[in-house]
Amino acid sequence: MAVLGLLAGLVSILDFLPYLRDVLRGTTRPHRGTWLIWSVLAIVATASQEADGAAWSLVMAVAQAAVTTTVLVLSLRFGMGGAGRAELALTALALAGVGGWLVVDEPVVATACVVLADVIGIALMLPKTWREPGSETLATFALASLGGVLAAGAVGALDASLLLYPAYYALGNGLIAGVIILRRRALGAVAVLDEGGALEEPA
Repeated sequence: MAVLGLLAGLVSILDFLPYLRDVLRGTTRPHRGTWLIWSVLAIVATASQEADGAAWSLVMAVAQAAVTTTVLVLSLRFGMGGAGRAELALTALALAGVGGWLVVDEPVVATACVVLADVIGIALMLPKTWREPGSETLATFALASLGGVLAAGAVGALDASLLLYPAYYALGNGLIAGVIILRRRALGAVAVLDEGGALEEPA
């Protein structure tokens, strides 16, 4: 289990590197509201899992807290979104989920509040990712999904309070990666069709 936990932490750091590169290049534009939520949640999830007795599976949570906070800081300059009424309302709702973790003494319920808030973070960025799949870094979310699988394996027991977050983390990041792949393919096909149509037009 120690090996899986360490691998999960390593993947969490490695998946950040291409994202950092693309943000600094200007090709990836992180959604500020999403990364604010994810930063707070990563810190909360780390504290929650530590309180629940997590051991090696905690490595990924600590790594995620560090990298998400870094992306949040970068998004203030290089990112987009986060100031609309709908975005602010969803952010407030997500932070209420964080508040739920602070007041609920039941580990499974507290972690569920974190997951709910994280889902809202995904909901904030998906419209932008759908419209502009090139504005996100595919490798980051694919590797993050793998990190969640490794962290779940590092738990080493059928403990819902410890398995819920890494399992969700794997699924949530896998969803984002899937959307990026599907939309890039769809838009690429449209671009090819448009190009072909232009070639067939009379001079």
